Amino acid sequence: MSITVTGTIERRDIGTGAWALVTDKGDTYEILRGVDKNLLKQGQKAKVTGLVREDVLTAAMIGPVLEVKSFEVINSP
Repeated sequence: MSITVTGTIERRDIGTGAWALVTDKGDTYEILRGVDKNLLKQGQKAKVTGLVREDVLTAAMIGPVLEVKSFEVINSP
């Protein structure tokens, strides 16, 4: 399922660590590894388009896994 969401990038200290996108509505998506490092900045706001991967499990288990296809930085910390 493809979605576009806006939210804040957060680093979660679970296991080896995980990156999350927390939407303005409070939904949390775990960002799938391998994403462009320009997105992964704590506190950065971004508009992200990607696929919710229901076939992927992670150790962090902080929310649905989001495979990022594109992003637009809204503001950087």
